[in-house]
Amino acid sequence: MKHFKKNDMKKVSIYKLLAVLVTAILFFGACTKENADVRLAPRLSTSQVLNVKSDSVTVVGFVVAAGGGFTEEGVCYGISAAPTIANTKVPFTGPVTGATYTVKVGGLAYATLYYARAYATNATGTIYGEQVTFTTSPVVPTLTTTAITALTGNSAITGGNVTVAGGAAVTARGVAYGLAHNPTISGSKTSDANGIGVFVSTLTGLKGHTAYYVRSYATNSAGTGYGPEVAFTTLVDYPVVTTTAATAVTKVSAISGGSVTYDGGGAITARGLAWGTAANPDITGTKIDGATGTGLFVSNLTGLTSNTVYHVRAYATNSAGTAYGADVQLKTLADILTWNLPGDYVGASYPGSGLADWSPDKSPQVISTIAAGDKLEGYVYMANGTNNWKFASQLNWDGPNYANNDGNGVLEPGKLDPNAKNNIASSKGYYKINADATAMTYTAVATNWGIIGDATPGGWGAQTDMVYDPSAKTFSLPIHLTSGGNIKFRGTSDWGVNYGSVTVDGKLDTKDNNNIPIAVTADYAVTLDLSHPNAYTYNLTTWGLIGDATPGGWSTDTPMTWNSVAKVWTSTVALVSSSGGKTFKIRANHDWPINFGGLGTSDGSADNYINATTVPLGSGGHNIGVPGNVDGTYTVTFDPVAKVATVTKN
Repeated sequence: MKHFKKNDMKKVSIYKLLAVLVTAILFFGACTKENADVRLAPRLSTSQVLNVKSDSVTVVGFVVAAGGGFTEEGVCYGISAAPTIANTKVPFTGPVTGATYTVKVGGLAYATLYYARAYATNATGTIYGEQVTFTTSPVVPTLTTTAITALTGNSAITGGNVTVAGGAAVTARGVAYGLAHNPTISGSKTSDANGIGVFVSTLTGLKGHTAYYVRSYATNSAGTGYGPEVAFTTLVDYPVVTTTAATAVTKVSAISGGSVTYDGGGAITARGLAWGTAANPDITGTKIDGATGTGLFVSNLTGLTSNTVYHVRAYATNSAGTAYGADVQLKTLADILTWNLPGDYVGASYPGSGLADWSPDKSPQVISTIAAGDKLEGYVYMANGTNNWKFASQLNWDGPNYANNDGNGVLEPGKLDPNAKNNIASSKGYYKINADATAMTYTAVATNWGIIGDATPGGWGAQTDMVYDPSAKTFSLPIHLTSGGNIKFRGTSDWGVNYGSVTVDGKLDTKDNNNIPIAVTADYAVTLDLSHPNAYTYNLTTWGLIGDATPGGWSTDTPMTWNSVAKVWTSTVALVSSSGGKTFKIRANHDWPINFGGLGTSDGSADNYINATTVPLGSGGHNIGVPGNVDGTYTVTFDPVAKVATVTKN
């Protein structure tokens, strides 16, 4: 029995036909003229199966020997083996032009195995060709589309029922939908598992008050079949609105607003900004109307309380209801006072800063805090032997300005006199200045800053003084500190002015138990910055060498110490080159946020050096190689101000 597949039916039939023809030629060629009238016994072949489809097939018969002639030729077929003309048959009705005849068989069932044989009938009976088999192709699935339910302004529920698989596995199913009739899977669709049976499809992201068309679909190897089309119109949807970030925030006002980007399919009858001190304010509370329609709108908030967090949300309303934008927070400015300290000392005391003598807008400042809005504080450096100055309440001379009412020049708590003719006179020094805007008093305390504590060489009994740099507006000091000890910054010998850090994060405070612990014994570069009123900071920095050219490799720093004579950091260390394969860098505090390397073309390249020993440095620069790739003991120096290192073989 032969069973043909689509791809090999034609090839097998051709081979078979050729074989039969060859046999016939040989047979007839063997006949002589004397036996030319001898008739062969009737013989028939089923030679080819062509064009197998879901409901039809073409079968080719071949008459090998007709004997005395046939009265009918054709094809018989069925779903059982060895079909005969007693089963279903299709006679050949075309003109006989040769030994072959072709019969098209129709009305077949899809995806079904059939058996077929060529037949020929003469006066003595019917003969049959070989049996062949073929399987008809599957068809696309058959299914229905479910009516729409749970309809909203942006979603709906539908689905379908795959009632007939079509003779092949259903590999995908769902619904296709869109704004035009007869949607297909080339557009928007859902995917809802596979197989036959009922399925549910949820449509989301629809536009409000819009007509849609939907058809269920199911796919098998034959293709995709669709259910009947169902039409529906969504309800009016909620609008879409965004909230604008707050700008122009003052102590009592701010500007926000929003943008209505989608009307939901209905008219926007109201829009605006809801606001309050609680999260997610709505229109049942305080709101600012912003007209109607889509687009941008601006809302001005007024009557706010200083130093207060507010929440704002844009809103838009249509027939579906009210929608809101994101909750946006803003904080009004604190009721903080800023006074300026103009005088004849400014230019000399703050070189290169842009500040100038007797210009309120170009002077140092004292500022109050949120907790004490009428108490102003700040530090001011006065470089002249005698320095004259005043308090100015504005950035110009139009507002009230204050000086000492008695004009005695004594730096003691004084009474401030609006628009006083007498300036305040102070000698050279770094002053902590405080003013009380309610009591109208001030103090100007001269300070001498240093480090004190049991981690310092002087312990808690003697501070180590720091040096002030007017151009940097900071105090600095290289000092050896011991682990396990603590330090503080002290401005007056009576401890009236001192700072520590509870958080130990570089921010100074005056809280209790705020000693700064020292974790690593090393030489430190210590910096104190009091130039920003009420936001005082410090920095403790150690320097070291790290890299596979050093004894500690890339995991352990080789510490550097401060050379007070040369004013550089230095380390004497054994460096290993490995023919240029090993390198090192300079970094701060045993970590990578602050590190320096060469400015050459690549890691370890010779052009990181500008001569035999000198390396110009850049933040995050290239790894530095050992000079000349020669192993040995080297003295490495580092100048963090000039950003230069030297590497000299001992």
